[in-house]
Amino acid sequence: MSPFAWHPRPMSEKNLVELVIGVTLLLFLAVFPVFGVGYWVSFVLTQTFLIGIAAASLVFLTAYGGMVSLAQTALYGISAFALGNMVTKGAVKGLHLGLDPWLAVVLAIAITTAIGLVFGAVASRSAGIYFLMITLTYAVIAFTFFGQVTQVSGFSGIAGIADRTPALVGDPVTQPNRLYYIALVTALVVYFAIRHVVRTPFGISLQGVRDDPVRMGSLGYNVALHRTLAFTFAAFIASLAGVLYGWWNGVIAPDNVGLGATVDLLIVAVIGGLGRVEGAWLGAFAFVVINNYVRDVSVPVLGGSFNTVIGLIFLAIVIVSPSGLMGLWDRLWDAAGYREGSGPRAAAAAGTAGPQA
Repeated sequence: MSPFAWHPRPMSEKNLVELVIGVTLLLFLAVFPVFGVGYWVSFVLTQTFLIGIAAASLVFLTAYGGMVSLAQTALYGISAFALGNMVTKGAVKGLHLGLDPWLAVVLAIAITTAIGLVFGAVASRSAGIYFLMITLTYAVIAFTFFGQVTQVSGFSGIAGIADRTPALVGDPVTQPNRLYYIALVTALVVYFAIRHVVRTPFGISLQGVRDDPVRMGSLGYNVALHRTLAFTFAAFIASLAGVLYGWWNGVIAPDNVGLGATVDLLIVAVIGGLGRVEGAWLGAFAFVVINNYVRDVSVPVLGGSFNTVIGLIFLAIVIVSPSGLMGLWDRLWDAAGYREGSGPRAAAAAGTAGPQA
């Protein structure tokens, strides 16, 4: 064998364990609807998938672009509003265009992605708190626009979206399994798309822009263009979540893209972990479960409101693990003595009986 032959890097123990856990979880999710737990299928897991997709767009920008965006809720809301205006017919609010459902989906995604391109181009030359405030402005503009322009929504929102879904989706109320699998497949496609993009030359240079934009600019990279394209890609991801949300909820209103919803999505991403894409869905699952099962829990002295409960849980997670639940997993793995390059497999490769001290 040639000494210059390429040898793939062996998978670390941690990656192998995560792969096994991921495949096992995916198989479980694939057969879960067979058990007939309708509430969990529709109101917990389907919601987890679509919220996770929106959170993944935020995690992508933060982890690989160094941009904490508060506009992702507004973007998936724009997608849902566009879908509602184009598919509904004879509704009280909206444009009542009555377009073909699939054509409306394509146009909603295209419109949202184009708006994301404009948003990204405007915010691309800012960083840090300034970028955060610009994207917060986008969120406020979206909320105000859809609330006050009654031709496209008004504060009562657009209803009847679930009545005009493609045949593949069916009725999300009577046929929840269809939307469940569509949301699951979409989440998988988004996850692998992000994993692929960050390994491309664009993704690698984007991470360089994240770490040292001045040096990357001096090397000839267009920093603003990289940020703009990253924001556009994140807007495309958010638009998918918006379409799924429109089908799942059947109604889209300005409150769904308001400041509360914007903060909720940020909480989802922080709970899961802003450093790893997997954290988007882990945080979404935790948030949805808390929202469904802990809402009425009474906290001594502080009361029993959902905001109080989620705030305390959020505070506890941030204190224990600033990197979220995925960061907690990394810390537990390290605490068990399985740091990179250690553990039984590494020790066996070195010819020892166990992990070195």
